Amino acid sequence: MESEHITKLTAAEVAQIWSAYMNSSMCKCLFTYFLETVEDHQIRSVIQHGLELAETHLDKLSAFFQKEGYPIPCGFNVEEDVNMAAPRLFSDSFMMHLVHNMTVMAFSFYAIAKTFAVRSDIDEYFAECVKELNEFDTNSKNLLLSKGLYIRSPYLVPSNEVHFVKSPNFMSGLLGNKRPLTAIEITNLFANLQKNTLGHAVMMAWSQVAQSKEVKKFMVRGKEIALKHSKVFGSVLEKDHLPVLMSFDTEVTDSKAAPISDKMMMFMATTLSALSIGLYGTSMATSARKDLALDYVRLSAEIASFAEDGAKIMIDNGWLEEPPLAVDRDKLAN
Repeated sequence: MESEHITKLTAAEVAQIWSAYMNSSMCKCLFTYFLETVEDHQIRSVIQHGLELAETHLDKLSAFFQKEGYPIPCGFNVEEDVNMAAPRLFSDSFMMHLVHNMTVMAFSFYAIAKTFAVRSDIDEYFAECVKELNEFDTNSKNLLLSKGLYIRSPYLVPSNEVHFVKSPNFMSGLLGNKRPLTAIEITNLFANLQKNTLGHAVMMAWSQVAQSKEVKKFMVRGKEIALKHSKVFGSVLEKDHLPVLMSFDTEVTDSKAAPISDKMMMFMATTLSALSIGLYGTSMATSARKDLALDYVRLSAEIASFAEDGAKIMIDNGWLEEPPLAVDRDKLAN
C-alpha cells in the first residue's frame, strides 16, 4: 500500500496567501463603499466585478487556512470597517482611477506570488488570480480609454538609427549638462509621479475624514510627502519638455464623514508606502543617471520613515495584525 506524501505549505506560500487575504478583505470593504456612491453604470459594473473577485478570493483563501490549521486572518470586514451611510467622497472617475491602480498593484503581487508557489493547489490558485486580474486590468483600462480618462505616459520621437553609449558621462547627471532621459527613466518617473498624484488625493481625503487626530496628522504628513515627491518627478520630466500630470485633488468632495475606519485608512497608507519603496528601488536600479538614483534613495528614506511611524500608530491602537511567525525556540526553552 502506497503512503501518501502530505506537502506542507512553505513560509513563502503562507506569506503570499496571508498578504492576499489582507488585501482582498481591504478591497472588499472599499469596493462595497464605492458601490454605494458610484453613479456611472459602466464604472459600477467594473467595481461590482472587482467586489465579486475579492469575495471569491476570500472564500478560497479561507479554505487554505482552515485546511492547513492556520487561523483565518481578521483583516477587514464591512460591518466594522465601512460606514455605508457616508456620503460620496470621490468622483466616479477618481474611483475608476483608484480601482485601476489597485488592479495594477494586485496584478504584480499575484504574478510574484505565482513564482513563489510550489504546491500544486497554491500554484493553480495564483495562476487563476493572474488570469482573472489580466482580464480585469484590460476591461478597466478599456473603460478608462473609452471615457477619455486613461492617462498615457509621454510619447517619444523615433530615432533613425541604433546608438551605443560611447562615454561614462552617460551615467552622470550630478554636475554640468545632463543627457536626455531614456525611455526607461521616463517610464519610471511618470509611473511614480502618477502614483504620488493619486496618493496625494487619497491622503487628502483621509485627512479630512479620519476620526483620530493622530491619524489626521499622519495623513496630512503623507499628503505633503506625496506632493513633494510629485514635484521632484515632475520637475525632471519638465526639464526634458515632457508633459506632467494634472492634480486629482478636485475629484475629492468636501465630505467630512469617514467612509472607512481609521484602522483601514492606516493600513492603506502604510501598504502604499511600502509598495512605493519597492517601486523606487526598481526605478533606481533601472535608471542610469546618477542624479535620478540619488533622488530615489533620498525619497525612499523619507517614505521608510513615514511608514515606520505609521506602523507605530497602528501598534499603539492595536490595529497592526501580525503575520504568521516562525516558532520562538528560545522562548519555548525558557
